[in-house]
Amino acid sequence: MAGAAVSPNPIHPPPSLLPSIKPRVIILGGTGRVGASTAAALSRFCPSVRLFLAGRNREKGDALASKIGENTKFVQVNVDDIHSIQAALEGMDLVVHSAGPFQQEEKCNVLEAAISSNTTYLDVCDDTNYAWRAKSFHEKAVSAGVTALTTSGIYPGVSNVMAAELVRLAKSDNIGEPERLRFFYYTAGSGGAGPTILATSFLLLGEDVIAYNKGKEIKLNSYSGMLTVDFGKGVGKKDVYLLNLPEVRSAHVILGVPTVSARFGTSPFFWNWGMEALASIVPASILRDKTKVQQLVQLFDPFVRAIDGIAGERVSMRVDLDCTNGRSTLGLFTHKRLSVSVGNATAAFAMALLEGATQPGVWFPEQPEGIAVEARKKLLERAADGTSNFVMNKPPWMVETNPKEIGLGIYI
Repeated sequence: MAGAAVSPNPIHPPPSLLPSIKPRVIILGGTGRVGASTAAALSRFCPSVRLFLAGRNREKGDALASKIGENTKFVQVNVDDIHSIQAALEGMDLVVHSAGPFQQEEKCNVLEAAISSNTTYLDVCDDTNYAWRAKSFHEKAVSAGVTALTTSGIYPGVSNVMAAELVRLAKSDNIGEPERLRFFYYTAGSGGAGPTILATSFLLLGEDVIAYNKGKEIKLNSYSGMLTVDFGKGVGKKDVYLLNLPEVRSAHVILGVPTVSARFGTSPFFWNWGMEALASIVPASILRDKTKVQQLVQLFDPFVRAIDGIAGERVSMRVDLDCTNGRSTLGLFTHKRLSVSVGNATAAFAMALLEGATQPGVWFPEQPEGIAVEARKKLLERAADGTSNFVMNKPPWMVETNPKEIGLGIYI
């Protein structure tokens, strides 16, 4: 079985469980890459959905709405004005908050408005502080009977659910107590997301990396600790670096895994060098300043877009779980287009909320109360629509491009 690999596994989403109703869903940041992709995916998963794309540019919004379909409209909303948000949520069944970046945001205006208007809430937050600030509204959400999911995009989001399933399966199969959980992410170029993901990346460089080692919280330098990780067929081995991502803390706290970390890498390789240099040379005070970061984005964006045309936007996530008895298992997710897969992922969470697979409160994706265990399989199937490689609960040698043989046909 030398060189064994998992074959491409495109997944087609199961039929919607909402054929007889017409949910009203508003997507804040609906004209951006994540919001527009989510709208397109949600309209496929649930053709009866009535979508409202919220943003500031009416011309762009109307054009996008007409492209998605007759059940889609554009509405002007100022996400910095809670009164504007509250007015937009009136009569909505679900609000999807994709108007990032979330770094350095001090308030959870959209979540507060959702709780006060009794609207189900979902965000694609990728910032640790914002995520736990959202979590602090848990009791208010429970009292109001409102369900909310935070950090529910592709990563964090689907990666959290993959981790939760690996931990659950390890415990149910009695293969050992979960000991170490590692998130590895790779995206070619900017993933086709342009300025928003570029701003997010720069803001993350200004943060200390929080990881956990044998139950103790440790702080590390951003974009340090490089590892070369094998993402399997279609991607191969890529260099990845430490970043301060919210799934590290939530997985440690909720799943109870004592050692947790997250790493990210991109291509071409010189982008990684550039990120390392920025993290080392540029003062953290600048990288934590949104205004100054936007100036950096304007400087680098033309170069990033030019390289994106060559690099593509392939995305891959590998989640590794090591157990106390030496057994290891992983989940792997690869898609050729991040801009499509992030929409599938976010729409999969939206469908779980619309189908009632959650309880009132503010939840992280890995919490069983947030996404009921029986609903996780369906969520992962929808999120993995169109993947070239989707694997769960397999030993590393089954997915790596060059597994190591230790003799007698045994691989590790």
